[in-house]
Amino acid sequence: QVQLVESGGGSVQAGGSLRLSCEASERTSVGWYRQTAVKEREFVSAINSHGGSTRYVESVKGRFTISRDNVKNTVYLQMDKLKPEDTAVYYCSRMSNAINLRLGSWGQGTQVTVSS
Repeated sequence: QVQLVESGGGSVQAGGSLRLSCEASERTSVGWYRQTAVKEREFVSAINSHGGSTRYVESVKGRFTISRDNVKNTVYLQMDKLKPEDTAVYYCSRMSNAINLRLGSWGQGTQVTVSS
């Protein structure tokens, strides 16, 4: 079973940047999701195992960039121009190759807090 571990969260002011990392035990397609205390977990972005296909939720397009380093089996989520509404616990999970179906279980997540 593929294991994924998230890291890189923190606290920033609105307009700032953070980079999240998702280290996998083997190469796989990966998706990022986020959840708050008052909202259900939502899809944020995904990248396929070769890095040739990506997806983003509309609210982060132009601000977030997903990428991967297949030597390190790590997927990154570069988050720029952060807004208070981006505050959430962020999770990564294994995805299907078409990056339209979540296949894996959830990790512990990493907290992102954006203050106004």
